[in-house]
Amino acid sequence: MQTRLLFIRHGESVHTVEGFIGGPRACRGLTDRGHDQARAVARQLADELRGVRPVAVYSSTLPRATQTATTIAAALEVPAEEDCRLCTWHVPAYADGLTHAQLREHAITGGGVYRPFQRDNETWAELVTRGSRAILDIAERHEGSTVVIVGHSETVEVSFHALGLLPLYRSFDLAVGPASVTEWRTGEPPTTWPPPRWTLARFNQPAALVRQPPLAV
Repeated sequence: MQTRLLFIRHGESVHTVEGFIGGPRACRGLTDRGHDQARAVARQLADELRGVRPVAVYSSTLPRATQTATTIAAALEVPAEEDCRLCTWHVPAYADGLTHAQLREHAITGGGVYRPFQRDNETWAELVTRGSRAILDIAERHEGSTVVIVGHSETVEVSFHALGLLPLYRSFDLAVGPASVTEWRTGEPPTTWPPPRWTLARFNQPAALVRQPPLAV
């Protein structure tokens, strides 16, 4: 049986539109358009996954993700579970609510993969490690099932490291749209060693274009 992980980026958020850092205190959830996007992807997934059971829904703990996940879970008639490890950057308290220009004032020299970009922030390696652990734990928990994981653009990026085994420093960037769908599949045990081969079945599909791709034969 195949294990399918469907990664959904949250819908358009207030913090993105207004240009500030949306941590746990400052995040004000989705815009009206974001709620519309969440409903659209929920309808598409409900249609696509009709008759597919069991299905689980997970999300980060930030309001923009939980609001998107709640809408999807309701359409799928399953509960949504929160996991803080699926969050975007765990920004320090001082940064929560700052504009991006204000955050740049806290930049430190040499920030990158193993050193934070800003004072007291987490590193990219730390974000990838905690996110990858969450993804693999969820995959193991639901081996042979379909799981919807609602997170952030960074959550989708982390999937390329956790499942695609890319190096921490990639030679390319990823553009992940609001309420888009990225899917990984494997027919092997998710936590076997050596690591299983996962198939990237789709990437960054807008909700209106979500359709079940044919299985390889």
